[in-house]
Amino acid sequence: MNTILLYVVLLSSSGSDASLDQRVLELSRQLRCLVCQNESLADSQADLAVDLRREIRGQMIHGKSDDEIKTFLTARYGDFVLYRPPFKPETYVLWFAPALLVCGGFFALMRIIRTQPHSHCRRGL
Repeated sequence: MNTILLYVVLLSSSGSDASLDQRVLELSRQLRCLVCQNESLADSQADLAVDLRREIRGQMIHGKSDDEIKTFLTARYGDFVLYRPPFKPETYVLWFAPALLVCGGFFALMRIIRTQPHSHCRRGL
């Protein structure tokens, strides 16, 4: 019970620590909201994002480095939580999917254009 009370006191007393707030904000900008997916953890107002920012703050208060916190979050939520996931076989889809979708769209468009009859090629003129 005393540990919980100490933790609450540390969290409330650190609320006015501008350098800690800035550090939480900077790290939260590097992480993806798992609910919104197109917003950073810093920008999201989803309940999970609020909880994760609180978790990040708590770990920082306990002396964890940014890399240790990222390792904790990726172990729990996977590489998708990182806005810049590491380049490894497990994340190739995250890195190459946008380019493959653009290429696929381009080839589909070219195929549609080629199969359409050309209005300027009229017979008998």
